[in-house]
Amino acid sequence: MSETTSSPADEAPTPTFDSLGLTDDVRQAIDEMGFAEPTPVQAATYAPAVTGVDLIVQARTGTGKTAAFGMPLVDRLVDPDGGAQALILAPTRELALQSSREIGRLGAHRGIKTAAVYGGAPIERQVRELQEGAQIISGTPGRVLDHLKRRTMDAERLKILVLDEADEMLSMGFAKELNAIVSLLPARRQTMLFSATIDDAVERMSKRLLKDPQQISLSSDAVGAQTITHYYYISGVGRAGQLIRILEVEDPDSALIFCNTRASTEQLAAELQAAGFNANWLNGDLPQSERERVLKQTREGKLRYLVATDVAARGIDISHVTHVINYEFPENIESYIHRTGRTGRAGRTGTAISLVAPQMLGSLYYLRLTYKIFPIERSLPTEGELQSRLETDRVELLAEAFPDEPDELDAAVARRMLTHPEAERIIGGLLGAFFGRMTEPDEEAAAARRERQPPPAPEPPPEPAKAKAKAKRKPKRDKPKREERKRDEPKRDEPERDEPKRGKSERDEPEEGDRDQPARDEPKRRKPAREESRADDRDDGDRYDDDDDFGEPDDAHDGGEEHEGDDDVYLYISVGRRDGVRPGHIIGLLATECDLDKGEVGRIRIRDRHTFVGVPRDRADEIIEELDGAESHDKELTVERARNQP
Repeated sequence: MSETTSSPADEAPTPTFDSLGLTDDVRQAIDEMGFAEPTPVQAATYAPAVTGVDLIVQARTGTGKTAAFGMPLVDRLVDPDGGAQALILAPTRELALQSSREIGRLGAHRGIKTAAVYGGAPIERQVRELQEGAQIISGTPGRVLDHLKRRTMDAERLKILVLDEADEMLSMGFAKELNAIVSLLPARRQTMLFSATIDDAVERMSKRLLKDPQQISLSSDAVGAQTITHYYYISGVGRAGQLIRILEVEDPDSALIFCNTRASTEQLAAELQAAGFNANWLNGDLPQSERERVLKQTREGKLRYLVATDVAARGIDISHVTHVINYEFPENIESYIHRTGRTGRAGRTGTAISLVAPQMLGSLYYLRLTYKIFPIERSLPTEGELQSRLETDRVELLAEAFPDEPDELDAAVARRMLTHPEAERIIGGLLGAFFGRMTEPDEEAAAARRERQPPPAPEPPPEPAKAKAKAKRKPKRDKPKREERKRDEPKRDEPERDEPKRGKSERDEPEEGDRDQPARDEPKRRKPAREESRADDRDDGDRYDDDDDFGEPDDAHDGGEEHEGDDDVYLYISVGRRDGVRPGHIIGLLATECDLDKGEVGRIRIRDRHTFVGVPRDRADEIIEELDGAESHDKELTVERARNQP
């Protein structure tokens, strides 16, 4: 029977890094990273992990899980001279990169190298990093499986498997990839599973993959940490206006606002912007370059309110937000845990606010029953509270108008005035004269508050000296082929002008529907080894669509007159009509990612779950390399030659 442990903070003295018995090299790296003391999950995990037992660790998002498995890996479990030994699987590329970087810094003084492998990046570069001898590999399931099948990663030497955010991986449809990866790993290995929630799916997986695991639970009774305060408002018609009233009174420094659909994010962000708030949106319709720009603005403190969907926010490193707001209460209660886990991280305080429609009160009750989280009900802000906010705005405007210290005489008059029997009348007259010079003083005062920028995210500690030296010694790598093909910028932007607008009905599909991405059809003949190993980090690998013929679909596009398509080949792309794909999206994707002019794009056939597109035969392999693993419509794409060529 598995042993279950927990680590209540009041039963033992607060642990320190010295009490863990870390080696001097790792201890030095921790000091350079600026860590003062281990978090509860780090303190509870280290001792059993270094003994080599299998672990199930339940801890909420943002509690330091990366270092919890990273410290035992670099300190005791991984041999600097032993080649690839540990594999970390994460649900998103951002999380895989984060783990690789942090563990690389932990092992900088022990000669431990890490490699991040994920879709959307050139696979040749990843192969080189693996060949250079990385001992710890962090990656997404699809790309890791691809490397294992290509034999660019040696599965036999991997003696440790870490599943990070296991519940997220299963919810995103990676069960098939996980099973395929495990089947290629040695039977004798240490497996550590980390998850914010332990539902039935995670339990079933743990029984298959782990042997007599020891369970460490730090969030089973109350997943929401005590540093997070949970509130909710009953909200119905006019939800956007109600949120604006809440933001006026609450006035958070920064907030991540969650919506359930892509359409809602854009609509709400537009209403917040119209009301004068410093806000923007993030969802699967946003190109990767724009996504990076919005995230950079948020991290640098140039964006105060980020409106996003669950899928778009997965794995992004925005850990400094003070508030998480559920503009639409999630239908999946586990999503509430992951959403609210993005505030109150690393010992900071945080606030979670939910707008709950009457029909969602049952979900709120289930949250209380299942996770013992009891949000406090609040009434929507009253006119009196809004008036108090207006008064505070005026005071802040005055403070900004007179930042300097008054001279001695003025200060003496001010002190006398405060004790004068008619002080309120006199000061009120002075204020009336001051604000009377403004056309709209209240709007001016409120606008200054709404447009206020949040503080930037804390700067990461500097990298250790050795790591910097190694980075300088790295040889320059060749640029991808696509950068060698220079084209005029107007041509790259041309597809945007031709992209049809989507109606409301196309935008209001729930974000959860993006998980219904099918796997591509199996060919009747066996593929070459390179094609056979294609795998992607898609949202759902369990569903198939047998419609892969080239009959006339509802959504079709014929190439331009100058492009006959006689020497085209068809490519399979793993997004389709259900994802909101239109011909303009495919043309824009090929232009942006592959520098392919609109006139070079052949016939486009959009199916329910996937798309076929004709491209020049001499550029097919290049396009596959660029697009396979890229992100579009909240998915990492699978791109390969279509099975049936017309």
